[in-house]
Amino acid sequence: MKKLSILLLFVLMSFAATSQEVTNALLNTENFKEVVIGKDVQLVDVRTPDEFNAGKIDDAINIDYFDQETFKKEFEKLDKNKAIYVYCKSGHRSHESAVLLEKMGFKEIYDLEGGYLAWSEKK
Repeated sequence: MKKLSILLLFVLMSFAATSQEVTNALLNTENFKEVVIGKDVQLVDVRTPDEFNAGKIDDAINIDYFDQETFKKEFEKLDKNKAIYVYCKSGHRSHESAVLLEKMGFKEIYDLEGGYLAWSEKK
C-alpha cells in the first residue's frame, strides 16, 4: 500500500510539473488598446485579406482563419511562449482561432471582444 501511495504521489507530482497554465481571455476594446497600441506584441488579424486591407489595427499581421493550411503554418512561426492578441470582424473567428491556438500550444491568448467592428466604433 505504501508503494502504491508513493507511486501515486510521484505520478501526480509529474503531472503537476508538466501541466502549464494557459490564459485564453476576452478583452474589451479599452483593455485591448492599452496592451497593444505602441507595444511590441504579436497582434494578428484573422480576417480575410480583403477585410484586412479595408482597415486594420496598426502593426497587426494578417493570417486568414479561413485558409486553415496557411493559418497553421503562419502561427507556427510565432512565439508560443509570448502573449498573442487576435481579432476578427465581430469576434467569432478570433474566438475559434483562440481555441485552435491553445491546442497548438500557445500559452497566453487574448481575443478582442466584438472584433474590429467594436474597435472601429471606439476610435
